Amino acid sequence: MKGGNNFPEPLLIYKVCDYEIFCTFAADLKIQYSKMEVKKITTYKMVKSEDLNHHGTLFAGRCSEWFVEASFICAAASLDPHHIVCLKVHGLEFLHSVRLGNILSFESQIVHTGTKSLTIYTSVSEQRNHDKELLDGFVTFCYVDANGKSQAHGLVIEPKTEREADLQQQAANLLKR
Repeated sequence: MKGGNNFPEPLLIYKVCDYEIFCTFAADLKIQYSKMEVKKITTYKMVKSEDLNHHGTLFAGRCSEWFVEASFICAAASLDPHHIVCLKVHGLEFLHSVRLGNILSFESQIVHTGTKSLTIYTSVSEQRNHDKELLDGFVTFCYVDANGKSQAHGLVIEPKTEREADLQQQAANLLKR
């Protein structure tokens, strides 16, 4: 056993976004990974004139696109992006309008992992005022092989805070529907 975990001696060790991942290739080609702590990924977007609707505020479709993109970037920080596909956007609710020139902060983190799926929680706020949440929601992705068939990704997320545990439970409840 390497490093005191419960996994067999790895055949391959590599790093993904500051996480050391221990892989063991079993006869049935399953991959086992060490557990990961929740890591937040932040991306930014500036609202430009082409992003506005006929009311002069941020077009919801554009913001939804950025929301899914930020969630995808978070998933791709832990898995090969060529094998990640979007399965569902859950409960995206716009709380405030956004004006030209605002810079938006998209803070994303993996909050739930299934065998073949992972759910990302993303919250959006203005860069200058992180206390004013503009929208939040969840996006579930599926991990697929080269033929588009779902496959196990091997990620396991361990929440360390009450907030992380709450988000994990919310995501699990969304997936039951």
